[in-house]
Amino acid sequence: MYELDSTDLQFLPGMGPKRAAMLNTEVDIHTFRDLLYYFPYKYIDRSKIYTISEITSAVPYIQLKGKIISYKLIGEGRAQRLSARFIDSTGEIELIWFQKIKFIPDQYKVGNEYILFGKPSFFGQKVSIVHPELDKLDGAVGKVVGGLSPYYNTTEKMKNNYLNSKAIQKLMVGLFEKVSFPIAETLPAYLLTQLNLMNLTEALRNIHFPKNNQLLEQARYRMKFEELLYIQLDIVRKKKHRHQKLQGYKFTKVGKPFNDFYKNNLPFELTGAQKRVIKEIYADMCSGHQMNRLLQGDVGSGKTLVALLCMLLALGNDFQACIMAPTEILATQHYETMKKQLEGLNIRVELLTGSTKKKDRVPLLEDLKTGKIHILVGTHALLEESVQFNNLGLVVIDEQHRFGVVQRAKLWRKNEQFPHVLVMTATPIPRTLAMTVYGDLEVSVIDELPPGRKPIRTMHVFDGKRGQLMDFVRKEISLGRQIYIVYPLIQESEKVDLKCLEEGYNQIKEIFKDVEVGMVHGKLKPKDKDAEMERFKNAETKILVATTVIEVGVNVPNASVMIIENAERFGLAQLHQLRGRVGRGCDQSYCILVTSPKLGEDGRKRMDIMVNSTDGFEIAEADMKLRGFGDIDGTQQSGESFNFRIANIARDGQLLEYTRGIAEKILEKDPELKSEVNGILSRNLQKMAVGKGNWGLIS
Repeated sequence: MYELDSTDLQFLPGMGPKRAAMLNTEVDIHTFRDLLYYFPYKYIDRSKIYTISEITSAVPYIQLKGKIISYKLIGEGRAQRLSARFIDSTGEIELIWFQKIKFIPDQYKVGNEYILFGKPSFFGQKVSIVHPELDKLDGAVGKVVGGLSPYYNTTEKMKNNYLNSKAIQKLMVGLFEKVSFPIAETLPAYLLTQLNLMNLTEALRNIHFPKNNQLLEQARYRMKFEELLYIQLDIVRKKKHRHQKLQGYKFTKVGKPFNDFYKNNLPFELTGAQKRVIKEIYADMCSGHQMNRLLQGDVGSGKTLVALLCMLLALGNDFQACIMAPTEILATQHYETMKKQLEGLNIRVELLTGSTKKKDRVPLLEDLKTGKIHILVGTHALLEESVQFNNLGLVVIDEQHRFGVVQRAKLWRKNEQFPHVLVMTATPIPRTLAMTVYGDLEVSVIDELPPGRKPIRTMHVFDGKRGQLMDFVRKEISLGRQIYIVYPLIQESEKVDLKCLEEGYNQIKEIFKDVEVGMVHGKLKPKDKDAEMERFKNAETKILVATTVIEVGVNVPNASVMIIENAERFGLAQLHQLRGRVGRGCDQSYCILVTSPKLGEDGRKRMDIMVNSTDGFEIAEADMKLRGFGDIDGTQQSGESFNFRIANIARDGQLLEYTRGIAEKILEKDPELKSEVNGILSRNLQKMAVGKGNWGLIS
């Protein structure tokens, strides 16, 4: 028998070095334990054998017993396919193969009886199955036929090297024959008893080879519970550690800068949500603990004003503050807005970006170090070693998912004592996701829009209505408004998309010969891109044809129309972000989603959600359910994102909250997990932490 953690995959019978290397690189499986924890993504009930006469479109997968009676090659070259006639006592269907067709007749002999499994397709009265699974009816079918059959995720490269789901099944059978049972438990005995959980050995057996649906559900629940519990234990423990160990600057007063601004310069009355959030942040700053807070707010909800007021609280307690934005144009916008809002107050605000000239940079850095600069606005340039503060009390990170955690850490390590940290995002984050990715942060939400903002009207139109759409654009321009037209450049290297963008730009210029039209995309040099954005901001261009580079960008209150071409190619969160570029003034604004009439089910769902909702949090929940977890936390650069093996936080939200409560109770009684009964939890948490930095301290 073999050790799970230390035995290399290649020593599993049927594996070999080549297959092991393929699993290493494609799905990060290296040891017996890794393979054991590679769970099926779905199960299909193969307990029933149908007859051909029973096949209907209501049955997505079908299992038949019959024989192949002939083969025939159809077509030539790359279009060639292999067709076979498959019969049982009630009728006949066609089997089709497009790949490895020269091997199929030798593998599946004419006249032999087989169990066939596959997905039927219908063309009139004719039924066919493409690339069916076939097993010879000789008693050697084993676990594959006659019950719940597991299906494993495989990549295209794996399939091309004979490592499809069925091959993984066979390897898993071999693995269970070689592993020592029972497998060492990973949860304390008291939890198994109190919560009536299946033991680990039975759970793993029933996940890979379930005897029935009831046992499968018990096994899946047990493994999901374990996965989410350990994640929550890790997060809650780090959060408690930060509260206990990390002292923060204690702000003892509101101070003159805040009061003067609030009394004389506040541009408009704060919403109830903004006031509530400022109180939450101020309470953190007064606590004596280092603040680590996430500020969520939909596009246009007034997060930047809240951030400014919080920076003024820092100034009133004799500290400096800074705000870091992901792009130069956004940093410049923050700088100009703050300079204007702070006019008449004795507060010095400066801007530092990659474009700041040396002759300006040198005195700026000197004044920053001596404390003459109160608020510094900037981009990644703030992270440079040469940027030294006199007394940094508050760090604000805007659109924080654009920065990796390692980058962010550089900023607040510029002090001997960590400053307070406020990270902001306009990407609404579902509650379940916030409890994992941002579980160690306190969360504040601005869930109201400032007064005077009209809700954006969203419409879905098919590209056949382009004539009416252009008439609408001309009408809006005649009213003095500006238009965004966005094309889907998903990756900047996609030549086809770039061509579509350029063709769209030329068409718009042809239609609107009397109107200034600009174009921006990621291939432009930063200075050219900024110049184009500046022209649009100053209303020198009326129409801006762009890619998603404008997703997080300048505030143009005069822009009233956002047209999104091929909208079906965007995720919901991105569509919502793009929509937020308009609706910033007092005029009625519109978001028009243009698609082909040939929309898939998911595409149609996304368009319906966008048309019917402007609630960013509702949209974020729907997006996560449609697309899964994704890389929303911005930690990819550090390798610190969660990789769920079996839990799905879009669907397992209740279980996530349940395990959070259990984790908090365990740590309340045993904060360091030093008791004998919790030793198993402590050991497994240490295994999880190997090679990982404690990012819980720095968001």
